Amino acid sequence: MVWAMVIQAQNERKFIRQGNKYFESAMKEKSKPDTAQFNKAEIEYRKALEKKPDNPKWDFNLGDALYKQNKFEESAGKFKGIADHTIDKTDKSRALHNMGNSLLMNNKLDESIAAYKEALRNNPKDLETKYNLLYAMNMKKKQDQKKKQDKDKDKDKKQDKDKNKDQNKDQKKDQDKNNKDQQNKDQQKQQQQQQQSKISKQNAEQMLQALENDEKKTQEKVKKIQAMKAQSKKVEKDW
Repeated sequence: MVWAMVIQAQNERKFIRQGNKYFESAMKEKSKPDTAQFNKAEIEYRKALEKKPDNPKWDFNLGDALYKQNKFEESAGKFKGIADHTIDKTDKSRALHNMGNSLLMNNKLDESIAAYKEALRNNPKDLETKYNLLYAMNMKKKQDQKKKQDKDKDKDKKQDKDKNKDQNKDQKKDQDKNNKDQQNKDQQKQQQQQQQSKISKQNAEQMLQALENDEKKTQEKVKKIQAMKAQSKKVEKDW
């Protein structure tokens, strides 16, 4: 039984040692992180933790391997679990510090600030945590300023849009008024033309009637003259 436990412990440590080799090999690449090596380290650390799940140091190694692969959501969860279950203030502070880093890289600024503050409560002298806290707070300030600027821009755009909308309403109102006035003018002009046409027709009828009357009078005069001439001839003949 004792030998079995010793062999099992050796196997677990073998996974950890192999994982550390992959991790250190990846860290040597200065120009570009070797995520493949970090992934191999993650696999070895998980193998060890399957054998011994409650080892905080191996959990810490796994969290680092996840962080190096930009798996910030997973690494933040891993470091939070370490911080929640450890009693040692130094270990808790380190876990919270790394948790803050993971949250910061995931652009969760409020959560990262809270993690850094909690880390400093457990280790107030940690200068690196203080620096990261100030950095996160500065990023938060810039983010809030940008949000305010964007909000002000949106407000100005809305005001300009409302202003243009009101101007368009006024222009449409003026245009409708002008169109109505023009329609009224056109109607008045048409009525005047109809009235003039009616008057002209009446005048023509009156003139025609006058001509007919004049012609009748002329014919009557001609008849009278002809009758007088005829009477005159009769008198002369009788004579």
